[in-house]
Amino acid sequence: MKVSMYISGAVRQFSYWFAHGTLGYPTLEGIDYIDSTMKEESSFVEQVFAIFMNNLELNEDGSVINFKYCEQRAAQYIRKYFEPGYIVQPPLEGWETELYPVSKECYTE
Repeated sequence: MKVSMYISGAVRQFSYWFAHGTLGYPTLEGIDYIDSTMKEESSFVEQVFAIFMNNLELNEDGSVINFKYCEQRAAQYIRKYFEPGYIVQPPLEGWETELYPVSKECYTE
């Protein structure tokens, strides 16, 4: 089974904005997260993508219904990462930050 074109599009758009430093306006306005952090602290990038994907919701047709919300949650994490005094509202929950495995089989083969 392949992912829907809408999931693919959502991940593509999020990745593009993230890589170009234009994600999460206005939450991230003035925060330059595209620097050595992405190379030196790759778990930061991993967590940003996990938050985006874990919040993604689809309708019956496979269309993404909450792209901007997912982008906002990831942006809040980024801002908190660079400005520890920033309060994420509502606070991130455990399921939002969970780092899931690729598949059951990928760790048993």
